[in-house]
Amino acid sequence: MTTAKTTGTALLTEGVRAEAAIDLGALRDNLAALDARTGAAALMAVVKSDAYGHGGLRCALEALAAGVRWLGTATPEEALALRAAGIGPERARILCWLWTPGGPWAEALRAQVDISVSGLWALEELVAAVRETGVPGRVHLKADTGLGRNGCQPHDWPELVAAALRAQAEGLLQVVGLWSHFAAADEPGHPSIQAQLDGFTAALEHAEWAGVRPEVRHLANSPATLTLPQSHYDLVRTGLAMYGLSPVPQLGGPADYGLRPVMSLTARLALVKRVPGGHGVSYGHHYTTPRETTLGLVPVGYADGIPRHASGTGPVLVAGRWRRVAGRVAMDQFVVDLEGDTPEVGEEVLLFGSGEHGEPTAEDWGVACGTISYEIVTRIGARVPRRYFGGSAL
Repeated sequence: MTTAKTTGTALLTEGVRAEAAIDLGALRDNLAALDARTGAAALMAVVKSDAYGHGGLRCALEALAAGVRWLGTATPEEALALRAAGIGPERARILCWLWTPGGPWAEALRAQVDISVSGLWALEELVAAVRETGVPGRVHLKADTGLGRNGCQPHDWPELVAAALRAQAEGLLQVVGLWSHFAAADEPGHPSIQAQLDGFTAALEHAEWAGVRPEVRHLANSPATLTLPQSHYDLVRTGLAMYGLSPVPQLGGPADYGLRPVMSLTARLALVKRVPGGHGVSYGHHYTTPRETTLGLVPVGYADGIPRHASGTGPVLVAGRWRRVAGRVAMDQFVVDLEGDTPEVGEEVLLFGSGEHGEPTAEDWGVACGTISYEIVTRIGARVPRRYFGGSAL
């Protein structure tokens, strides 16, 4: 077991069973560190998926207070919620990129949301909504340079560009952005990286030859922002890194890039009890106590976003030492073997955080569960309250 020093400072709000503490000061510092790497390129704060589980509106507002003027969302509903909360176009451009047929095109136009278009079907639905509302669209054309998800394939790119320019000539829209997304920027040296850089150059050259004069060209995500300065263009889209987690952990942790994790997840022991050796623990008895010991009950489970894959592996800090989840993670709770230690019921259990208190990090949980830190923080559920501190005056 790993032994760690504890500070004696309460991290958890009194009376709550579990809490995700969000350090907005760390968020601002991370944005400043990222901005220092981008040169002339502007910074987009990606707040999709409730800001990777950190709270979309609060993180968006903090990013704006830090001087960011671009916000990124996946779904139109996320973009519209930010506008409805009072983040108007005079405060921030909001780009939304994940559209499906029949989406809320008219609402997005009225809210002055920038819209990503990857194919003719989307352009046609957007143009129909422009004719209905009388509100011209701001469009970012997305090229598929090798990721194979959203984006227009090279053989269809000339047709999409030409159709968008025809609509622009009619005053229906303005092509304000050209963009793409990396497949493996988190694997430096991967052959797809240079292939995508070349593919994006070709897409830009054709669009600009055809007459597109974009406000912004953007390709870099978090790992590219940290490791590929040649991909920065006019705008970088920072997601994971702004929340203080390293998108390239094989190269360096957060501190190596001037980042601090923003989220800490803490719970309270709900029960401490002594049991004999050979006692089964949790569903299926996948863990039995090797000897007489004490067990601690942690009142969070997979309904709160604790991965079931953490069964038997998930690390926590309790009573000054690292422990592992004993047996299966259940819907609302899991157990740790305290190895005879007898902390008080109600003592704090640090699941993950910055590591400053000796606790595991989201990266440690990702390794333990065979996944990535992105998933660990994003999946923390709505019934875990968020406590914000260190924020600026909004």
